[in-house]
Amino acid sequence: MKTKILLVDDDPNIRQLVNLYLVKEDYDVVMADRGDEALRLFKADPPNLILLDIMLPGMDGLQVCREVRKVSSIPIIMLTAKDETFDKVLGLELGADDYVSKPFEMKELLARIKAVLRRFQTSEEPEKELVFPGLTISISNYTVTYMGTEIEMPPKELELLNFLASYPNKVFTREQLLEQVWGYDYYGDSRTVDVHVKRLREKLVGCEEMGWQIKTVWGVGYKFEVK
Repeated sequence: MKTKILLVDDDPNIRQLVNLYLVKEDYDVVMADRGDEALRLFKADPPNLILLDIMLPGMDGLQVCREVRKVSSIPIIMLTAKDETFDKVLGLELGADDYVSKPFEMKELLARIKAVLRRFQTSEEPEKELVFPGLTISISNYTVTYMGTEIEMPPKELELLNFLASYPNKVFTREQLLEQVWGYDYYGDSRTVDVHVKRLREKLVGCEEMGWQIKTVWGVGYKFEVK
């Protein structure tokens, strides 16, 4: 069965070019030129991956990403003509798995698609829960329970927490975290990781009292410290 990709872009030239290469790589492609139409297609027949432009009529790509993430963790790669870090960080914070800036090389886009799909398929394999005082992380169910209450987290926040907690007291650089959690080589701004760590800390207030925390290692990165 072919891997199905939903391609969402309001530029017909980009749709035609990307579609040509994806079909050549034996992907099944469905296309939309509006955000609301993309969401309708997603709900009608969920694809295996979404290539999602940020600037769209009807509903922008960030809104589409937010709506998809409410019900699904399927891979999303954002396509953006903008270079502002804000857009990239916001897209990743909302749950996008990767982003590619226009103009892009098709070889790079295809490589990103394969890497994200490969990583998603690996993450689908059942894994044991991680349990610490007051904290339970289930990557297979995509749930985090803290102090007896299930905490809502975007997929990337949960995956970052799960990755750090899988290696207690081991220090990771921001670049390593981007590569391991987002599944691609480091091209962007390290603020992406900082934003996600900040959000996690806001949701896990008081964890230090239970003997663990996400600790900043100045000049290096972060670690899940367990005492």
